[in-house]
Amino acid sequence: MDISVLIIDDSKAIRDTVREHLQMVSLFENYYEAGDGSEGFKIMLKNKIDIVICDIVMPGITGFQFLALKGSKPEFEDIPVIMLTAEESVDHKVRGLEQGASDYVTKPFDPAELIARVKVQLKIKSLQDRLRELAITDGLTRTFNRRYLIELMKKEFYRAKRNKTNLSFILLDIDHFKRINDTYGHQQGDSILVDIVSILEKGIRRHEHVARYGGEEFALLLPETDLNGALTVANNIRKKVEGFKFAGQEKPLNITISLGVATFSDKNIESVDHLIKEADDALYRAKRKGRNRVESGEPWK
Repeated sequence: MDISVLIIDDSKAIRDTVREHLQMVSLFENYYEAGDGSEGFKIMLKNKIDIVICDIVMPGITGFQFLALKGSKPEFEDIPVIMLTAEESVDHKVRGLEQGASDYVTKPFDPAELIARVKVQLKIKSLQDRLRELAITDGLTRTFNRRYLIELMKKEFYRAKRNKTNLSFILLDIDHFKRINDTYGHQQGDSILVDIVSILEKGIRRHEHVARYGGEEFALLLPETDLNGALTVANNIRKKVEGFKFAGQEKPLNITISLGVATFSDKNIESVDHLIKEADDALYRAKRKGRNRVESGEPWK
């Protein structure tokens, strides 16, 4: 994955010096430059930035003002900022740290010190990213876990309600999965779960989400998708699973799934909990009617 740095300083000579030293140790694939905080903030809005090196005293938007702009965007919270300053005042540095700076380098800076501090911040960010990934994903399938799925659902539900758009939710369960575990063992069962996720991820679009809801149960969150569209997705996935040859100890295994679909609109769903219950009820009907089928909260028109 490409790592990017943003260098903000009103002096082109300083920007060039910082970039040249960083390029010598090949820490980054992408380099972005800005002459003040306003320009730097605009670059952050358009590009993925992993670390910022920012001067404090600049015409226009200063380094402190840039920190305030960055702090207004929650998605920028984990991006470290190393401030460049000619000030030796402790109070000056404390102010920056309180406003969101991660570290300081005093100008004129020693190249080795700059590189060392950048490496430290990149390592901290990498650890933070890893911890966040562990907190929101399922350890086996690497999909989102149930807790994070609920967070996503709340955000998407609010957005759909505000914009008067559709939001569909699919719950699916592997048919007779306990029998598979009892017959072939849990290692075989885990392999099937991973294969199921691969099929699910190939069956949705980039802005849609897969999550392990619990055990052999998975969920799909489909923003801006109406009921008919969600039913089409569910039926396509059901057919792909039914036709997939899952690796077995002696011969390929045939697996089927049951799915329940629910869609938010202004008329029929009142909350995230209601949306989940509608999908869960539909999944129960699919199982009761013989499994390997799709049911929904409303008739498919």
